[in-house]
Amino acid sequence: MPSLFFCILLLGLGVTESQASGLAPPQQVRLDADKETQTLSVTWEDGHASTFDVEILRTELMEMVLNETVGVTEDQSTGKHQWNWTSPVPLECTSLSVKVRSRDGQDVSEWSSQQILPGLDLPDNTDSQMYPEGKTVPVGSNMTFCCIVEEGQQFGSLWYKDTLVKENMLSRRTYATTMTNQGPSNPSGTNVVCSNEKKMIIAGAVVFVGYPPLPSDLVCETHDLISVDCQWSKGRDTYLFGMTRQTYYTLNGRNCPKARNSNMRCGLEQWDGNWTLVARNLLGEFRLTDAAELGHRVRPVAPVNLTTPEVYSWNASVGWLWKDKGFERLSLICQVQRTSHLNSSTQTYTGYGLNTVVLKDLQPDEKYSVKVRCGSQKNFWKWGEWSLPLSFQTKMDRPVAPDIWLWMDSDNLGRVLWKPLTKSESHGQISGYEVILWSPEENSQQTLTLPRSVYSLPINVTDRGSKVTVTARNPAGVSLPANIVIPRYLPGKNGGKRVVIPRHLPDAEDTAISKVAFNGSGFPLSWVAHANASCGYVVDWYNTSCTQDCNVEWIKVAADNTNTMVQSGNFLAGVRYKFSLYACSSESTVLLERWHGYMQELVPSRTVPRLSPNQEGADVQLTWDQIPLEHQRGFILGYTVYLTNASHLTLLANITDPQLTNHTVRNLVLGSYKFTVKAYTAAGEDGGATVSISLEPYTYWLIMEILVALGTMTCLLIVITIACYRKRKWVKKAFYPEIPEPKLPGDWGITQGTLDVKPSPHSMVHIVEDSVWDSSKEALVTVPEEDEEGTGDEAADTDEPASLRYYNQVVEEGSSSQRRPHASDSSASSTGSMDSGHTDVTYTGIQTSACSLAPMAHFQPQPDASQCVGGGGYRPQMQSASCPEEPQTGPEEHLQPPVGSFGGYQPQCSWKQDSPEADGDGLDQTCLGSPTSVTSSQFLLPYDTSEEGKEYPSSASTWFHNLLTGKP
Repeated sequence: MPSLFFCILLLGLGVTESQASGLAPPQQVRLDADKETQTLSVTWEDGHASTFDVEILRTELMEMVLNETVGVTEDQSTGKHQWNWTSPVPLECTSLSVKVRSRDGQDVSEWSSQQILPGLDLPDNTDSQMYPEGKTVPVGSNMTFCCIVEEGQQFGSLWYKDTLVKENMLSRRTYATTMTNQGPSNPSGTNVVCSNEKKMIIAGAVVFVGYPPLPSDLVCETHDLISVDCQWSKGRDTYLFGMTRQTYYTLNGRNCPKARNSNMRCGLEQWDGNWTLVARNLLGEFRLTDAAELGHRVRPVAPVNLTTPEVYSWNASVGWLWKDKGFERLSLICQVQRTSHLNSSTQTYTGYGLNTVVLKDLQPDEKYSVKVRCGSQKNFWKWGEWSLPLSFQTKMDRPVAPDIWLWMDSDNLGRVLWKPLTKSESHGQISGYEVILWSPEENSQQTLTLPRSVYSLPINVTDRGSKVTVTARNPAGVSLPANIVIPRYLPGKNGGKRVVIPRHLPDAEDTAISKVAFNGSGFPLSWVAHANASCGYVVDWYNTSCTQDCNVEWIKVAADNTNTMVQSGNFLAGVRYKFSLYACSSESTVLLERWHGYMQELVPSRTVPRLSPNQEGADVQLTWDQIPLEHQRGFILGYTVYLTNASHLTLLANITDPQLTNHTVRNLVLGSYKFTVKAYTAAGEDGGATVSISLEPYTYWLIMEILVALGTMTCLLIVITIACYRKRKWVKKAFYPEIPEPKLPGDWGITQGTLDVKPSPHSMVHIVEDSVWDSSKEALVTVPEEDEEGTGDEAADTDEPASLRYYNQVVEEGSSSQRRPHASDSSASSTGSMDSGHTDVTYTGIQTSACSLAPMAHFQPQPDASQCVGGGGYRPQMQSASCPEEPQTGPEEHLQPPVGSFGGYQPQCSWKQDSPEADGDGLDQTCLGSPTSVTSSQFLLPYDTSEEGKEYPSSASTWFHNLLTGKP
């Protein structure tokens, strides 16, 4: 109730204020909409005010859109006021309510009746819609899009291109979004769509965003001296496509339809001198102007009907016609472009009404294509268009002289080489070659005809100074001769003239070889000028690894040049080429310098061959061979030695001398090792050769060396033995001659008597008749010499010398019942004579050896101090010994001889007592080198018959004697 009262109070106050102001509200308010431009026009009648308040609301939600005071004057002719408003939102989106009131300062009238501009979101319009549709706007503009949802559906989302945008609700069914600073659209425009709650597109619109036209560089010229042709540049792209949105051009008010197809040209039939170009589209227009005189803008049309009235081997004439007769009276400058398989060149000609030119410096038998274009010589503007090409072929001419060279394979064998003539040198199809060999000594010549596919001829250069002439032939004639003289001197290391030499004999030259590097286009060579190079220089090259029938290439250099660039399409990477420089004269060809190099160095294609290890104590020496030249593929700079451990390589040495092909790895411990050797060039290392070795202890090798040495000595002794055996008669004669038997007087063969040998006057022996020893005797009794002589009768009775009887006694006591004769015949006979006697002989004052005391086991002499200290003198069987401290009293013990400190001769045999088990043949056990009796050749010392010291007559001397005599 209070609220109603408050409203009535406010209404009453408003009526009172209105009545107090005295302003009448606007009458007959009318709304007019231009939906294309989104402009709302509001008109009303009121002649008493010039300021009005305008209020615009969205009808359905009653949201304020505009509340503005505007000044509007009355139209005197109609008496109405009109005000225009551009809506940021398409007028189709929703209904708008508009009302107006008059204002005079602070006084205002009542509002006019409300006028409604209906939108398309009314209930009777149930379809889904999107606005604006197909509108064109400039780049950077802002624009609002609205989506009217179908009646009964729910709104989903809005999309600009592929971007989800934020929407704003305008009414129950209308949703809008505003895009600011829009960029250029695609040729098909920019799509704006909306979807329902099911994400289904229900409506969409297309907007085109672009630029107004902006052409440039308008230029007008004439091609026929009458009409005008204008060209310009399109400028920036407008991004607008389609018949209604593209750019249109007009030239001096005349439409240019061809310009719409991106052909920025437009022509007029008559020359005007001033031109204006207008370009327009939906977003705006742009103007360009140009002005010129006719004679300053002449660009002739292309000549027509080109012909060749005259064609020769080296020149030809070309003519043409003009479509427009005006050019026949114009001073022209023309270009003629000629093209062949060799090259293309352009020549310039001038003349008044020019229509014929002569082409010079052509090649015989060559196909040419020519075309012509011209321009105004005076006030030259631009070259005209090229004419259609004209083709023709020149006539043939005789070929040029071949380029020949002499290649020596050996001292007397060589090849004459010549290069195939190129198209520009042959002047026609080559039919063959003619080679003439002329000998000045024999004053004769030999002519050979070769087919066109042959470019060399083997020759035997036995006739020094012969001349070789080569000519080429084609249908037009024969070329000039190319001559070369076979050198009169062969190359020599120690002097003489240097000439063309065998390339495949490296020892035939002493010229040093230098390295040359490829610089990308060829091998640069330079040298010092030579005084004898009267006809210039020649540089030839070939593949160094070639051995026979090499592909040789060469170039000739003028005499005033000392450098050249060697180029060839046959150079290959990884191939070594050898270059030779010769000074050419009328007499000989002198070798000056040599080079070798690679177009591109590569890593070797093969590893080092014959890699082998050799143990030298704790060191291992690795040896290998050099890589063959054809597999080096670069200059070998050295070798790297690695220790290989699984896949890891440890660098041991870097050998920078490429000639060194061994390396020693020192101070290794026992074990297995794997070594890898790699050769390297400037391009890198090869794959590497690997070898393994297991180090054995050094003692094994020492033993092995000793065994090898012993084996070698054994083999040497066997060889010497075999040689001595085969030559035993000569060896025996030289080193062991036969000793003849003594020839004695008398009949020794029939009756053998005892030798009458008188004992030495210094022998002191005691002869005993009975062999039984007297135990009462304590020592041997020394018989004086007089006593021995006094027994002469007794000796005479026995017919046996005293010394021989003594010897027989000793032998009989020390031997068994049966005696073995000695080896020699003389000894045997002596023994036989001595067997007849039974005289016992004992030494007096001489130490008894073991060999003589063997049978005297029953005799046990008592040691005597006087006997130990024996006298001096000659004692051949004496052995030095010390006297025993106690006598040997054992009954089973053998008799130990008395030991005395006798000086003098020591025997070279150790005698022992006879073994009880021995057969008693003591004589057969005589020691080698035993002393003999002065009266006999019989040995005085018996052999050792013991098992451990048993020796047989086959001693070293006996074996050697048997070997020489051939006995087994």
